[in-house]
Formats: sequence, structure tokens, C-alpha cells
Amino acid sequence: MLPQASTPYLHQRARAPRELELADIPWLRGLEPHERDRALADLKVVQVNVGELLCRVGRPVTYWFGVIEGLLKMSTDNEEGQPLTFTGVPPGGWFGEGTALKRESYRYNIQALRKSLVAGIPVDSFHWLLDHSIGFNRFVMNQLNERLAQFIAAREIDRMANPDVRVARSLAALFNPVLYPGVGEVLRITQQELAYLVGLSRQRVNEALSALQAQGAIRVEYGGLRILDLAALRSGPAAPAQSAHAA
Repeated sequence: MLPQASTPYLHQRARAPRELELADIPWLRGLEPHERDRALADLKVVQVNVGELLCRVGRPVTYWFGVIEGLLKMSTDNEEGQPLTFTGVPPGGWFGEGTALKRESYRYNIQALRKSLVAGIPVDSFHWLLDHSIGFNRFVMNQLNERLAQFIAAREIDRMANPDVRVARSLAALFNPVLYPGVGEVLRITQQELAYLVGLSRQRVNEALSALQAQGAIRVEYGGLRILDLAALRSGPAAPAQSAHAA
């Protein structure tokens, strides 16, 4: 289980974003100049350390967050106290818009799987943009639509007994170009990080990745995975051909 780091409050470590970091925030591109000025005045970035919780179940929403660099995990605990992972959040991903819209408390934890740089905008500024920006509204609507499809797929993944299919579908979700435009064709992730997200052992994840690479769906590279056939990931690894003498 990933440890929960004990660190000073995140807002005490936050700073204004640098120009290069702003280029990795996708929704800024759809704003009018005065809307962008309002957003930039309120945007903050913070480094989240491995194991540190960015959001915690029961805490009221204060910011809408997105990943500039790194990898986060969205999860909760089931009735038996066992962790249940919903999804990973790679670079370019913004999350929690539903919680921000309703101004409610978090129903999930967001934890850093590696040292990550996270951007955030106060929930009041989030609502101001909703009230004034057509471009921002379009971005949020697209997010909500893709998020619904993602969580429906996640429920299906949870019910799958085949580990290879679980790994394939989980990887496909991380390559979603709408939710995670910062990933591109290469996802920087270790086998241990993927094991945390999928809920399997590192050894079993390694076996599944080998099967997917043999199929031609991915290529394992130093420090990450390159997508070669997203459709194959979404459909899961091909079943091995049966022998002609099989019953």
C-alpha cells in the first residue's frame, strides 16, 4: 500500500505558475483575453510529494485541480476498508469538476504516485468562468461527458477476471486524448505505479505488458509505455488461438 506522506499544508507551498507551465493547461486556450487575465490572477501550482494526499474524502472542495507533471491516483476505501481505485490522472488531466460544480465535500482521495506538479484554481474562480466564458463551459461539458464514459468503463474493468484485459483497459483509459491531452503517445509510468492503479501485483502487470507488447498494442520503453494501437488496448489482448486438436 502506498504510504500517506505527512507534509505542510499544500497552500503554504503554492506559487504562481511559470509561463512554460501555463502552456500545459489546456482550457486556458479557449478563454477570451479578459477571462484569461482573471484565471491567471488566481491560478496556483504546487509540488505534491509521493504518497501525499491532494484531496481527502470528507474535505470540502476549495480548488479545481489539474496535473502538469507527474501521476495521481483517484481512489476510496470500500466497506471492508480496502482501497478501491477509480482511475489514474496523468499530465494534462483536470478532475473534480463535478465536486466543484456542486461545492460539496470530496467522495474520493487524490494521492500522488510520484512527485507531481499540480495546478489549481479556486472554486469561486471556477464558477466565475462558468458564468462568463463560453469556451470554458465547452471544456467542462466535454470533461463531464468523457468522465461519465470513463467511470462506466471503470465499473466494467472492476468486474473483469482476466488480468491482461484489466491492464489493457486501464492503460487505454490513461491514453484518453480528451481527458489527458498531455500524455500524447508515451505514458511515463512504472510497472509498480501501474500495479497500484490496476490493483494487481507488479509481477502480474509485467506479464500483461509483455502480452500486450507481443500483440503490438504497446512498446515498453525506458521509463514508460508507447501506445501503438489504442483500439487494441480498448478491446483487450487477443485471445490465444486454439489448437486444431482442442476439444
